Amino acid sequence: MDTTTHHDLTALFAQLGLPDSPREIQAFIRLHRPLPQTLNLSEAPFWNAAQVAFLREQWHQDDGDWCVPIDQLNAALREHPDPEELTQAPDSPLA
Repeated sequence: MDTTTHHDLTALFAQLGLPDSPREIQAFIRLHRPLPQTLNLSEAPFWNAAQVAFLREQWHQDDGDWCVPIDQLNAALREHPDPEELTQAPDSPLA
């Protein structure tokens, strides 16, 4: 019998003490991406100490309850923004 609890991205944001509505999650991802490939997710400068500890501990757990949403967040933070999401500088000839 599988007793593993599978969490989603909303639950992960709630667990991390972050706003967890779909809009707030998307805003967080937009604000912090793209995260460099050379930087581990838990090393990102926007986490507090408790969040870092949780991410590291859960990523190395054998049962993997939180591994899927942590991996989803990691992947989302690595994506580059779509061109239409980028804002132009006011003096840009493309603005």
